Amino acid sequence: MSDAIEQLQPDAVLVLGDRFEILAASQAAMLHGVPLAHIAGGDTTEGAFDESIRHAITKMSHLHLVTNAVSARRVRQLGEHPDSIKVVGSPGLDHLHRRSLLDRAALEQALGAQLGQRNLLITFHPVTLEAGHGERQQAELLAALEHQPADTVLWFTRPNADTGGRTLAIELDKWAAGKSNVHVFSSLGQLRYLSLMAQVDAVVGNSSSGLYEAPSFRVPTVNIGDRQRGRTAPASVLHCEPQREAIAAALDQASTLDCTEVVNPYGDGMSAPRIVVALRALPTDRTFLKKTFHMVETNGA
Repeated sequence: MSDAIEQLQPDAVLVLGDRFEILAASQAAMLHGVPLAHIAGGDTTEGAFDESIRHAITKMSHLHLVTNAVSARRVRQLGEHPDSIKVVGSPGLDHLHRRSLLDRAALEQALGAQLGQRNLLITFHPVTLEAGHGERQQAELLAALEHQPADTVLWFTRPNADTGGRTLAIELDKWAAGKSNVHVFSSLGQLRYLSLMAQVDAVVGNSSSGLYEAPSFRVPTVNIGDRQRGRTAPASVLHCEPQREAIAAALDQASTLDCTEVVNPYGDGMSAPRIVVALRALPTDRTFLKKTFHMVETNGA
């Protein structure tokens, strides 16, 4: 990143989210004195070390492109000036307007497998603040899925590259071996993933996509454990403990949940134009790089 900044001499660096790779890019921009614009600051995921990374990037950033009003308040609490905070929504939802999804027949051809009478889209990532618990929690999830109706097809995407992800993937592959109603993908890619999400009966696991994208499809989410704890969630999201009985009960509830009136709290899928406006409005003299801590007055204190 440092070499790229030296070569490109950018007017600003735009980063998204809370991954450890993004922290490195943000540090490079800060040390080179390049304005940093950050998408999705102020969210909370109290069960993962992404939480600390996200807030650290907020303190390095000069323009905060937040996904919702609650996140905007958190960024203000971190001492950022209100003028630097813009509520733009989640750019992940823009894809829902920008491209046509695959219909059922085209999706089945792209997946190389048939959808079932009932379908679940499942992703379980490591729980990075609960060392050694990820394998146990995934085992509880798999045990709950063993008792799903025979006509249910389980569509898995493998865990990410966080600490412990490789072990979870190995255990998942062992469990899935020989099961004709289970399909495991390293990555579905954006088109197949969103097209499948639009077709399934529920999204299951601890991925942020169950809270960000699934509500736009009016699809219920069974959110397991603490990885996404604290993140804003609509009524279509059912939170449960990482225990097989709790997961099974949440899956039963999801099968009857009416999500037709759900409104996605992360915006309308038109965040990109708002982001462009905010970036174009950045001052050119870079005097705003010298930030001050903006105090938030609470009850006169």
